[in-house]
Amino acid sequence: MVRKSICLSALLAFGMVGSSFAQNLSDAAQAQVGTSSDSSTGVAHAIAPQLIHSVPSELVADDSTNGPSSIAGNPGAVPNVISVPNFTRSFTVNGVTFPYTMVGNDPSLGHRTTVPTKIVAVSLQLLNADGTNFALVDAGEFVQPALNSPNFQKFKYEHDGSSGIPGEPTQFSDAIQRAEFFSTMDPNWHTELNPTLVDSITITVPKFVNVRSRGVVVQAINYQSGLAADGHRFVLMLNLFFNQQLGILFNNEINAGNFTTDSFNLPLLPNTFLFNFNPANPQQRGSCCVLGFHTYFTDGAVPEHRWLTQFASWISPGIFGGGFNDVTAISHEIAESFNDPFVNNVTPRWQFPGEPGVCQGNLETGDPVEVLANATFPVTLKNKGVETTYHPQTEALLQWFAETIPSDAIHGAYSYPDLTALPTAATLCH
Repeated sequence: MVRKSICLSALLAFGMVGSSFAQNLSDAAQAQVGTSSDSSTGVAHAIAPQLIHSVPSELVADDSTNGPSSIAGNPGAVPNVISVPNFTRSFTVNGVTFPYTMVGNDPSLGHRTTVPTKIVAVSLQLLNADGTNFALVDAGEFVQPALNSPNFQKFKYEHDGSSGIPGEPTQFSDAIQRAEFFSTMDPNWHTELNPTLVDSITITVPKFVNVRSRGVVVQAINYQSGLAADGHRFVLMLNLFFNQQLGILFNNEINAGNFTTDSFNLPLLPNTFLFNFNPANPQQRGSCCVLGFHTYFTDGAVPEHRWLTQFASWISPGIFGGGFNDVTAISHEIAESFNDPFVNNVTPRWQFPGEPGVCQGNLETGDPVEVLANATFPVTLKNKGVETTYHPQTEALLQWFAETIPSDAIHGAYSYPDLTALPTAATLCH
């Protein structure tokens, strides 16, 4: 969305804006927690970069609504920024040049870049309104399934090598990058994640919290909960409270040396999704649900240290429709972090497929596909003799945003791994 010490003041004041990942609850899930009384849209998109170390104690509803893996000769890394390896290129549409920065070393160099991925398992202790314990929602049981997923394990997306590159197994986001830089990359170019569980924590979640809205402190609902089809508990959480807790978590993990600038720093939550504050009726939830966002934290210094992060939860079956399950949100946010790590890659304003007049103007590769009926791409992996099918989300390729006609991506595609999801370049908004 965005150690020394880290400041997060904006995070509490804004709600969700810019480029996060929003979906509606399934009928079965809504039957347990009810519908929202807030008629505003649930669409919310990337959280702005956040400063480290100043985490406000009060929740406020805003009514105004190059690292060790870099290699010599890597062109275009963002100057005076200490973060993950990155490179910068550009494309031109209608005479306007759009620069972009992505994770990894430049595709032409053919280097295998490995980015450490620091995971913190975040369990939730839910409280009743009187402060007694209601339920412990454990993140620990989802750690190994997440580690075994296509985000970190390799799968052969290109089988016979007929595309002109080796049909070798790759991690999911690496496969996306290799697809979109197919025509300019060295065949040995890869950007891979090396995950490690660095901490396990539990956040205490009260049933109600105080929120300052329009100058008045009101009591607001902080969570609702139900059970997914597989018996796992899901949690709908007030975004203001979550943002505050993310700031506390991030400060603590940086100070402990667990989160580092050369890494992806990923809190892993169990079936946790965010809703907006409802100013008209604070004791009922607002619009729902945000499944994920990506951003970075910064110390604001020169040179500037940036810690990449994202929010995305494991998803049990039946909470959402459209095949959104297991690592759909996690894959969406990791792929977007690869393509827009510093949440500042501007593109021509594009229309969401099938939604005239609904437009966005950034290189958020998961967003154009999340609205489609065929958004996920099943990947079956075997671990210790047991097969598991995961559901990462198909991503829009750079060529879709850049209006590259014909596409110079692998197979002339505009989306990957499902080549049919986006058959043409983006429709631009005027």
